[in-house]
Amino acid sequence: MSNQITRLFDFPYYQLENNAQEKCFNFKKNNIWYAISSQEYINSSNKVSSSLLQLGVKPNDKIAVITENNNPNWHILDIGILQIGAQNIPLYATLSEKDYEYILNHSDSKYCFVSNNEIYNKVKSVASKTQLKNIFSLEEIKTDYGWNEFLRLGEDENFDSRIEDLKKNIKPENLATIIYTSGTTGTPKGVMLSHKNIITAVFSAKESLPPIRQKTIRVISYLPVCHIYERASTYFNQYNSAEIYFAESLEKIGDNIREVKPHFLGVVPRLLEKIFDKIVDKGSNLKGIKRSLFFWAIQLGEKYEPYQKNGFWYHFKLKIANKLIFSKWRNALGGNLQYMVSGSAPLQTRLIRIFTAAEIPIFEGYGMTESSPSGTINDMRNHNFKIGTVGKPVKGVEIKIANDGEILMKGDNIMLGYYKNPEMTGKTIINGFLHTGDIGEIDANGFLKITDRKKEIFKTSGGKYIAPAALESEFKQSRFIEQIMVIGEGEKMPAALIQLNFDFVYEWAKRHQHKIPEITSDKRLINRIQKEIDFYNKRFGKWEQIKKFEITPDAWTIDDGHLTPTMKMRRKIILKKYQNLYHKIYNTL
Repeated sequence: MSNQITRLFDFPYYQLENNAQEKCFNFKKNNIWYAISSQEYINSSNKVSSSLLQLGVKPNDKIAVITENNNPNWHILDIGILQIGAQNIPLYATLSEKDYEYILNHSDSKYCFVSNNEIYNKVKSVASKTQLKNIFSLEEIKTDYGWNEFLRLGEDENFDSRIEDLKKNIKPENLATIIYTSGTTGTPKGVMLSHKNIITAVFSAKESLPPIRQKTIRVISYLPVCHIYERASTYFNQYNSAEIYFAESLEKIGDNIREVKPHFLGVVPRLLEKIFDKIVDKGSNLKGIKRSLFFWAIQLGEKYEPYQKNGFWYHFKLKIANKLIFSKWRNALGGNLQYMVSGSAPLQTRLIRIFTAAEIPIFEGYGMTESSPSGTINDMRNHNFKIGTVGKPVKGVEIKIANDGEILMKGDNIMLGYYKNPEMTGKTIINGFLHTGDIGEIDANGFLKITDRKKEIFKTSGGKYIAPAALESEFKQSRFIEQIMVIGEGEKMPAALIQLNFDFVYEWAKRHQHKIPEITSDKRLINRIQKEIDFYNKRFGKWEQIKKFEITPDAWTIDDGHLTPTMKMRRKIILKKYQNLYHKIYNTL
């Protein structure tokens, strides 16, 4: 680890000293890209620190930050908070007023920064029930709580020497942030991460990922920055002196990728599945030989094995597929992508094979908020890449499997604990090992394979164990299925709630000159979905196979609470919303 970086706020200063960037942060406004330099980043961060000190913020005070889309001011605020010894408490923009009230109170937040007026009004409505002294906006708006007005608070006094003194007193082991888990189950827990925790993760990524073969590196920031995956990635990109471009929104990510032409992309499985579905939709609209070649290339990609294992003839055909078909994919993704890194949830091995065959390797990794988020990663170098696994432990991380199959993790990346919850901390970190709640196995070559979430595995009334994630990953390969949740705990058989890929379903109906009056009960459609279920069921034992299913009438979204901001299913919420369908499946009242 570099001696020059021991606290998170050291990253921008390191960049300024070693490889200052004119385009450190880039954002789009009125359809024009604007840039902030390394020097401007630091200058603005010092203004933030001055204003916070003017407000009376002290070391260990908590500052909440809520943003809808990633932007430079979030990171400027982050450094300004951290370098005076206070802590950044990031929150998701999709939370309810009730959630804001709970987290703001639980975290003891003194001030809150928001990215727009809608969030401002939500926080304002609960502010009187919290310890908040004021709410400010990250936007440059003409109000007394706007960003520029906030920065002016510290202009009347010179705080430079005080900021320097505070920085010197901050130790790597000090608390840097409290990240509240997005809560796929139960009440959100406040994960306490130190400067050292996150820096350890950043430097392990530096050693575990191939260097980008480019003098000027461009990356896109689009995943929620309040999630540790994106946040650690941004520190990593600052260390690499990459030009960071903030996507306008998740809806415009495709356009932004084509504009920016990034060299590296962090992805979550659901996003990659959507990218692939769009590619396949376009291919389906081709005619004749072009269509045949498109699907021939995909079938070829599905058989991909690394390190030339498929032999000369396969790679000869793959070379043709890359020239005729996959080159168009690469161009659609900007033409410069050297690899993608996938985390947050299990990724279909089929997608890893296809994209890697298309010369856009996907390195799947594993980690969690509690591990800052490092753990394991695949790496094409030195035969450290194995499809179907999440790679080998990164440097400094020890992983072992408990007797019940749970994955245990140890290292300097492991959290300090859960805020105000020593009992839960004691149950989660035992003898220095983080009990991850995931079930897995380590093969003879040291690769880790995740088989399921410990809390999600359930038993049917016949005593058979069902691992839903493995089933769901297979069924989501169907173009008809957007989301699927396997259910059946304590019941006689496993079943599923399905959200269809509405666009594809209506396109299918149009091709077959069939009108769908009601998507949840159309008999022809249900029979077609049953064919998909029957096809994928063959890959599982009889006791695991989906015996019944019901189609949900609406899309599962982040805004409606079905999914976390990183697009993982909130199982309890989905089950509660579709209790009527559950009862229909199992004939219960």
